[in-house]
Amino acid sequence: MRVRDALDREVQLDGPARRVVSLVPSETESVAALAGLDRLVARTEYCEEPAGAIESVPTVGGTKKADVDAIVQLAPDLVLANQEENGRRDVERLIDAGLTVHVSFPCTVAESLAYVIRLAALLGVPAPAIEAPPRRPGAARVFAPVWKDPWMTFDGRTYASDLLAHVGADNVFADRPRRYPLAADVADAAPVDAGERDTRYPRTTLDEVRARRPDLVLLPDEPYAFDETHAAALRDSGIAARIDLVSGKDLFWYGLRTFGAVRRLQALIGR
Repeated sequence: MRVRDALDREVQLDGPARRVVSLVPSETESVAALAGLDRLVARTEYCEEPAGAIESVPTVGGTKKADVDAIVQLAPDLVLANQEENGRRDVERLIDAGLTVHVSFPCTVAESLAYVIRLAALLGVPAPAIEAPPRRPGAARVFAPVWKDPWMTFDGRTYASDLLAHVGADNVFADRPRRYPLAADVADAAPVDAGERDTRYPRTTLDEVRARRPDLVLLPDEPYAFDETHAAALRDSGIAARIDLVSGKDLFWYGLRTFGAVRRLQALIGR
């Protein structure tokens, strides 16, 4: 079994992966759905799905700081990691220890579905019949923050932005990369060269949000737990848009969740 991962490495297994350590919450959910919980020998503290069952799988730290020594001792057939979510040094140490590590980095709906096919191959199970949903014409101009103090969102190079495009929503920050330093993002300071730093998550102000004139604001419950108090604060700031609370998992978790997320977000946008 051979697949290529996001680092353009060939990941090879002699047979189906029976002992899997997943360091990515959405990938943990996908493994459980494709092959069952018995394939998972460890997960991170943030791997919460499938709720009510995943709790039986031991944890090995967080997504940014995994317990590498504990993972090595488990002798897994396969470790699942993500280029963005997991600490680079942890991934390098796992590879150096001789473990088979698959690193993912899907940034579009199509790449998410391609990941599912690769994962099914590594697990030795039939790949589900999947087809990328067609993009719907933009019916709503959407602002979806991921953090506050300062407010942060995502540009058009992210999975969440592509997902919104498929369900008929135009990300109002699609063309807005992150600028360094902070004062260049939220004020009029001159930006500096970002180098190799990630520029897909701009920091912003509510003044800029108003200027981009969204007609829908989606407040996810993760990675920042937005709630009705934040919705009220946005209304009080003069943002004239419909504001809905939404599952952060549906916006940001790729893999098998993509199918249900598309349906749920289409219904929300259509409403």
